[in-house]
Formats: sequence, C-alpha cells, structure tokens
Amino acid sequence: MTAPTGSLAPERLCGIGDEAAPALPDQIRVHRALGFRAIELRTLDRRWLHELPEDVVRAAADTLAAAGLSVPVLDTPVGGWSVTVTGDFGAETDVLRRAVRRAHLLGCRALRVMSYPNDGLPEAAWRTEVFRRMRRLTAIAEDAGVVLLHENCHGWASRGAAESVDLVTGIDSPSLRLLFDVGNGLAYGYDPLGFLRETLPWVEHVHIKDGVRGADGAAEFGMPGEGEADVAGCVELLEAAGYRGRYSIEPHVALIPHLGITAEGPALEDAYTAYGRRFTALVTGSPAASAGTVARGRHADV
Repeated sequence: MTAPTGSLAPERLCGIGDEAAPALPDQIRVHRALGFRAIELRTLDRRWLHELPEDVVRAAADTLAAAGLSVPVLDTPVGGWSVTVTGDFGAETDVLRRAVRRAHLLGCRALRVMSYPNDGLPEAAWRTEVFRRMRRLTAIAEDAGVVLLHENCHGWASRGAAESVDLVTGIDSPSLRLLFDVGNGLAYGYDPLGFLRETLPWVEHVHIKDGVRGADGAAEFGMPGEGEADVAGCVELLEAAGYRGRYSIEPHVALIPHLGITAEGPALEDAYTAYGRRFTALVTGSPAASAGTVARGRHADV
C-alpha cells in the first residue's frame, strides 16, 4: 500500500478519542502510542463534553496538555441523530453554549454540528427551518469566536454536496465551514470524491472512514484504503488543493455510538490501534505495522 502524497506529516493525524476507549487516560495512551499529537473529543466516560462539569473539563485540559495532545475539534450532538428539525431549539442553543465554554477550556475553536433530520416537514419547510436554526447557531459561534463545522452526516445539508454548499454559502459566515467525512457517502449513496470536489473550498476538517456499500444499501465499514470510499484519492485531492488541516480517524468498526454498538476493553483499543497504524502507513509512506484482523462494522446509517 503506497502513500497518496508520500510525505504527509504525522502531526496532521489524529482521531476521535472515544472510538479508542471510554476513559480519557486510555484515550491518551492509545493516541500517544500511535504517535498522534492531537485528539478529537466526543465523549469522556460515555458522556458528551457539554454534559460534564466545567471543573472536570478543566482537569481534562490540563491532563491533555501534560500529555502533549491538542484538541482541534470538539464533537457536539447539535443537529445530529438524537434530535429533529421540529424539536426544542432552545435546548439546542443551550447545548451549543455549554459546548463552547468547554471548547474554550480545551483551547479548541472548532465544534462539529449537523443540520437536523426531518420530522415530516415538506422539503421547502425543512430547508427554511434548518437555515433559521443554523443562522442562530452560527451567530452564537461568531460571538464566541469559534467555528462550527457541519459534517456530511445527519440532516438537510448532509444529503448531498449541493445542499452542503447551499448551507455554507447561504449563511455566508467564516464561523460556519464543513467537516468532510470520507466514508459517509457509503451510507447515503453518493460518491465521496465527487462530493469532495464540490465542497472542497469550505472543508476545514476531515474524518477518515472506509468500507463498502452492500446490495441492501447498508454501509459496511472496514480498514482505510481497502474499501470503496477512495480514501487515498480524497487525501490526494485535498492536499493538491492546499488543505493543511488534520485527518481524524473514525473507524466505526468497533464503536457505532448512535446505534449503541460497541466493543469493550482490549477489543475496542486493538481495533482502533490497527486502524490508526494502517492509515498512518497509507498517508505517510511509513511501513505498515502489524495490524491483525479487524472485524467490519455494518450498519445502514452513520
């Protein structure tokens, strides 16, 4: 397996911590063993960061700094699979404000969001309500000096590149940009490389997943570079376009949070470590470490 660029700097690699382990000390240990210098945070001890007391997050920030790990992105549930476009928006703005305060404690300026799954609204009404909500969320981000990164996962703007571009250009704020997940197109039925070509100017963070799309439409996620998402092609396109952000692994082979699927203990760590080694080898040109066998994670939604 050859590197798509041949010389991608290892410090630009990171991963979503809770895909490696629930607890922060274990997340840190696994990421340091992989040689990663950053960690993307989603949950600690299976709790979202905004749910944790600020003193707990402050202590976590100190621990991460002592370990030499920065936090480039904090993943929030705002606009994601657990809510709908007709739900309580006041609760959503509260979640974002709390997440922003914790991001500040962590020295992080980017927060992942999505754009609200529908709940029976007609297409035009769905779009209108998504824009209303996202404008308000973006204004909160502007005031706080942070950037919202919309992931191509759940909600109106995740259905395709045209909708993603419509959202970010329609709101037209430097506090709203895109997070491109290479593997999400497998579950939603679009070509990842084609999606990336159309959204490239607004991409500020990248998630790495790979796999195949079954005959029944379900995505089956596996090792990077071995599936149909064209991970190498996406990295090549990003690098050629001048992208200098991070690539964050999100294997989804042993942990699928929104479906309640998770391995435990060593199995979770081993799968994540194998994935991290394989991706590092793919994009840096370093020899691939022995990765063992990793089971595929199969599901119809991401």
